[in-house]
Amino acid sequence: MMQLITGPLLVTSGLGSAWSDYAAGMLKPLAALVIVLVAVIMSFIQKLDLEKEMIYAIARSFLQLSVIGFILEFIFKQKNLIWIMLAYIFMVVVAGYTAGKRAKHVPYGGYISGASIFLGTFFTMVFLVVLNVFPITPRYIIPVAGMMVGNAMTVTGVTLKRLRDDLRLQISMVETALALGATPRQATLKPIKKALVIALSPVLDNAKTVGLITLPGAMTGLIMGGASPLEAIQLQIVVMNFLLGAATFSSILSTYFCWPFFFTKTQQLESKVFYED
Repeated sequence: MMQLITGPLLVTSGLGSAWSDYAAGMLKPLAALVIVLVAVIMSFIQKLDLEKEMIYAIARSFLQLSVIGFILEFIFKQKNLIWIMLAYIFMVVVAGYTAGKRAKHVPYGGYISGASIFLGTFFTMVFLVVLNVFPITPRYIIPVAGMMVGNAMTVTGVTLKRLRDDLRLQISMVETALALGATPRQATLKPIKKALVIALSPVLDNAKTVGLITLPGAMTGLIMGGASPLEAIQLQIVVMNFLLGAATFSSILSTYFCWPFFFTKTQQLESKVFYED
């Protein structure tokens, strides 16, 4: 009988303790809202009309991070690798949806973004596991996967939006190339290259200046956790390489997946993609 009673009591006590620790630890983050309040006031004074969006953004981030914190606390204690895949798939779905919203004029933009991000990051993650850079546990794999998916999401969304916009501006050039016998891929080669260069430029600039301007997240986390800066640098180099690779793979794949939808079956430009806002 005692076991039946004390079991639930221990669980309840554990949850209560975790919640009280969380509540106590949130005092400083709540105090940091003063900075947001200053930003809101400045927006109001300058008549930027961003006050509601700022408040909404900070409230949403607060809620999301709080919920994710409890979810990760649970997942990190699990030994089943299925939780890694579930978390990874969830991140890819959200990233694909977000990138698709940026490229809203691209047909099936969300599906194209999701497929590109999945393939680009999945093979990178497999290589990461094969090299045994990190222990294959949720605590290590999920944060790294999140960085890769987030990076690929940004690049893919920019690539798709930029490609569609550039093609819209160069319709005459593309149609002339098609009339002269070029394939759709050949006719759009220059806009594709331009879109990829623009989308990948921030990633490349970040790689060039890493450590000189900012210390990346993985490196900062390790140093703050007590690791040697030299060990943190070694790990950060690996992470940066994979981030660059995943972003490049995903953005290039997105161009291959999307350009067929820019053309009709008779290899003519799809008017509804470029003439409708």
